[in-house]
Amino acid sequence: MRIRLAALVAAVLTGVVVAPAQAVPTGQIRLDQVGFGTSEQKHAYVLGGAANTKFSVVNSRGRTVLTGRTGASTGSWSDTFPAVHPIDFSALKRSGTYRIKVGTTTSPVFKVDSLKKLFSPVAHNTVEFFQAQRDGADVIPGRLNRKPAHLTDREALVYEAPVFAGEGGDQIAAPLKPTGAKVDLEGGWFDAGDFVKFTHASSYSTASMLLALRNKHDAALYNEAKFGLKWLDKAFDEKTGTLYAQVGIGTGSAEFGFVGDHDVWRLPEADDKLNVKPGDSEYFIKHRPVFRANVAGEKISPNLVGRVAGSFALAAQIEADRNPRAARAYLDKAAQLFALAKTENVGELVTAFPHAYYPEESWTDDMEFGATQLALAAKALHDKRYGQFARAAAHWAKEFLATQDPDTLNVYNISALGHADLAKLLKKGIPGAEVTEKQIIGDIQRQLQKGADAAKTSPFRTAANVETWDVGSRTFGYITTAALYQKLTGSKEYATFGTQQRGFALGTNAWGTSLIVGVGTKFPECPHHQAANLSGSVNGGSKVLVGAVINGPNDATLFGDLGEMPPGSVSCTKPYTLEFNNAKSVFADDLRSWPSSEPAIDFTATGVLGFSLIAHS
Repeated sequence: MRIRLAALVAAVLTGVVVAPAQAVPTGQIRLDQVGFGTSEQKHAYVLGGAANTKFSVVNSRGRTVLTGRTGASTGSWSDTFPAVHPIDFSALKRSGTYRIKVGTTTSPVFKVDSLKKLFSPVAHNTVEFFQAQRDGADVIPGRLNRKPAHLTDREALVYEAPVFAGEGGDQIAAPLKPTGAKVDLEGGWFDAGDFVKFTHASSYSTASMLLALRNKHDAALYNEAKFGLKWLDKAFDEKTGTLYAQVGIGTGSAEFGFVGDHDVWRLPEADDKLNVKPGDSEYFIKHRPVFRANVAGEKISPNLVGRVAGSFALAAQIEADRNPRAARAYLDKAAQLFALAKTENVGELVTAFPHAYYPEESWTDDMEFGATQLALAAKALHDKRYGQFARAAAHWAKEFLATQDPDTLNVYNISALGHADLAKLLKKGIPGAEVTEKQIIGDIQRQLQKGADAAKTSPFRTAANVETWDVGSRTFGYITTAALYQKLTGSKEYATFGTQQRGFALGTNAWGTSLIVGVGTKFPECPHHQAANLSGSVNGGSKVLVGAVINGPNDATLFGDLGEMPPGSVSCTKPYTLEFNNAKSVFADDLRSWPSSEPAIDFTATGVLGFSLIAHS
């Protein structure tokens, strides 16, 4: 249920969660529960307590290895916790397992070690989430005992774009109209906790995996990236020049007699067992409609073109040495798609149906990314089109910079990914380039500085706004951008900033929870995810959705009366978070709280890339 407009949910969920009146500890120690590199700056925070309080770091044998004093408050978190005090233990550089003690309060266990040892397993975990998201016949059973599903997608009917209306732009306003065409879109990944598949998020995820593969080969990552590529290959019909954008429809309509994917709580394999005929309310649950990004012969929304073509071009780079024939086929496919981009009178971008699910407005960044990867692929294959693609990349970078888009890395803005590669090409020289290396690196720095400035006003030095959407997504974007910048420039100017954002994602937050299922000593146990809820454990154990990145904290007004658990679900709610909410920001480890607890492939894909870069820095 990845509706990104708060207005859509505010109409349904109203009120503010207020922390219950109860006794709470005088201090809670928050830190990165995975750990710290030996030479990194290391910070923890005490939620509550007082400044200038003695702290000690003890090793696994209980011996004190470092002492110090807590710092002055970095700000107030809530009425219950009016101060947050930093702990700087950067002097700790010896590898080992540790805890921090402040008075009678003890932190979770953490490690100090090489970044590779610490974060390679985390990167591997994020790939495991994608394995759990697989659709079609080629599933990996894994911890959740996943089974083949939606085999009917092999002969899916194509429909005209749905007509939507209503205040949120997500109400079906007309019956779905079939085109009569069929297409094979079996496979691919589910987008989030439901079973709809989007080219928009799938291409972002595939590209992120392929970028990680360029950094360091990993067999599981390679197989998962190939799985994503296989589905994207199906989504682009080279013969007709048609790109398919979506399989399934989330929104149902009582008026027109059908339910949508978001209306039914079930395991995905149950859909194939339905005995339905056209006109039945659950017909579109089994026979899922497919929607196009364009009609054959027409130009295609440029945001989709850039990221899908970029994915094919990245595949060409990776296969250039091991399988040149396959690499050239990927390059040609990418070039054909790139030429179909609609770059004049663009109008509303195609992302999802309804557009409100992913209300993206930026597209020149996608075109820069696609052209840059095409140039790199042409270079790897000694293709004469290199200069053409490189100049196109510089052109679209100039167009992006002209928009003055203030956004940072996330599924809606991938400029940092394009910039990081384009800067390398510009350094070597692109004749006729419309931008300079300095301008491109400057924009990456602008994005990081925006985060660094915001973090200065946050008690936990968090860059992303914990009072609104996509906290997890944007946090992982900052983590990844900081790693890209350091690798590109060799500068550690934003290294500590990146470590602080990584800390927030892994436990340095008011709730003391990691935002990645199965990672850290405390992590979400009730993700809004149907397969995890029905096949996994809600009371601990190994049967959890390992590697899934959730959104995390969100606007408190979205968490009023959460209502009943979804019909057919296993009840799951964990109250440990309540005492740490404040009047504006809530994190709910609760199955019903999808604005907080729903994972998604785009969130997690940024983590795949970010942790890969960190582990192999």
